[in-house]
Amino acid sequence: MGKLIKLLIYLLIIGCIGLIGYAYIGPFFGADFSPDQVETHVPVTLVAE
Repeated sequence: MGKLIKLLIYLLIIGCIGLIGYAYIGPFFGADFSPDQVETHVPVTLVAE
């Protein structure tokens, strides 16, 4: 049982390192993580006394 838990922990660590590496190296290979920029206009009604 201890070997299974150790294996799962190693897989979790390798997965985290892979995800972080993909986040940093991905843009060099064409992956774009930036959101679409959209200009938004919201009318605001101010109550002045």
